[in-house]
Amino acid sequence: MSYADVNGVRLWYEIHGTGRPLVLLHGGYGAVEMFAPILPALAARRRVVGVDLQGHGRTADVDRPLRFESMADDVAALIRHLGLGETDVLGYSLGGGVALRLAVGHPELVRRLVVVSAPCRRQGWYPEVLAAMATQDERTGERMRGTPPHELYERIAPRPQDWPALWAKTGDLLRQEYDWSTEVAALAKPTLLVFADADSIPVRHAAEFFGLLGGGHRDAGWDGTDRPASRLAVLPGLTHYDIVSSPALPAAVIPFLTTQVREPA
Repeated sequence: MSYADVNGVRLWYEIHGTGRPLVLLHGGYGAVEMFAPILPALAARRRVVGVDLQGHGRTADVDRPLRFESMADDVAALIRHLGLGETDVLGYSLGGGVALRLAVGHPELVRRLVVVSAPCRRQGWYPEVLAAMATQDERTGERMRGTPPHELYERIAPRPQDWPALWAKTGDLLRQEYDWSTEVAALAKPTLLVFADADSIPVRHAAEFFGLLGGGHRDAGWDGTDRPASRLAVLPGLTHYDIVSSPALPAAVIPFLTTQVREPA
């Protein structure tokens, strides 16, 4: 457990387990602790590197906007700093967007990619979720005091007084339009998409996202030889908010990371 000075950010990371590295990127307003319920299952098979992104957890904010691309650059710099080489990456929600941008912008650093409950374009969220994102600001942060995410932030953040500013900067990020469909279609990395069946992202977008990765276009054949390199999992009985703590998540992720898959064409 330590800090790395990368790109002007003092980035917190912690390492658990041994073996091939797996970088974990948490969701918005969270920290590495977000993965605590599933960390033992992942660390039993992997050298897990948990990261607190800019302004989150133990990583203090810096004077720049929150953007998926800059946070991905931070993670790329950390991977190089630690000498991890080509690594597996799992990102959830906000961290899923960061993980996707890492694979797009730094493909040489990513072996396999897992995107959990994150869309490939902003309009992939349900309209009511987008409407809630549009209202996130410092006043929302003040109303969220006393919630579990705030209690964790209060306990571990270098500057707990930055909580309202984190909401303002995150709200600004979430209001930015993006559509990464073209880059996803060109992504040459085996990718696992994982969604809940009652996610904040409709299953139809999950299918669209999977289609961009080459999935869902044809029968795989009796022997599976026409199966795409990427995978799609829709986990039953879960939502956007509890998927990251469910044992069903590592049960879906570990086989993808540990079995041989055909590389994308």
